[in-house]
Amino acid sequence: MPDDASADLNRLYNPPHKFTVAKCIDHVDRHGRRFIELSPFATLATVGANGSVDVSPRGGGPGFVHVSEDGKRLTLPDRPGNNRLDSLRNIAEGTGEVGLMFMIPGIDDIFRVNGPASLLVDDALATEFAEFGKVPKTLLRIEVREAYLHCPKALMRADLWGDSHRIDRATLPSLSEMVSDQIGLPKPEATHAQQVAGLRETL
Repeated sequence: MPDDASADLNRLYNPPHKFTVAKCIDHVDRHGRRFIELSPFATLATVGANGSVDVSPRGGGPGFVHVSEDGKRLTLPDRPGNNRLDSLRNIAEGTGEVGLMFMIPGIDDIFRVNGPASLLVDDALATEFAEFGKVPKTLLRIEVREAYLHCPKALMRADLWGDSHRIDRATLPSLSEMVSDQIGLPKPEATHAQQVAGLRETL
């Protein structure tokens, strides 16, 4: 980026409202705690040792992420996935910095948490996060440095929970079909419905 990029940004955009800056706090307060208790979905951003950035979806029953009593720490279970382990490796080998965005279906507000994270292997604690009959192998422990409610404009523009942009799943090929095309494999024999059923068995 050019050296004067920041100056250009300052010229193009108004400064943030003092309320927008002040709302960033160093712990999860009662409103943030309630938001996380109701949230079944979050995105997790991590930074690798080489500076690469990864964003991963995380989901579970509402409250699948636990908040410490003092609001200074989050504990997030790692669920079965594709075993690439991008997020876990980034945390273990990279900066350890993470960013989380919690969402609640039907609510346009977002609750965000940033801070350093570490991997935790604790079999006894992991049992508290059992879901779908499975106990997570690892947990993520996030120390809360920043926590704040995010402006709802992006979700409002997207009408994410509404019907204006909703499409029939058949509009796109199945995930397996698309990936097979990308890497040059024959079209999968299983139908989309069969693939979804198989995924549900491994949640």
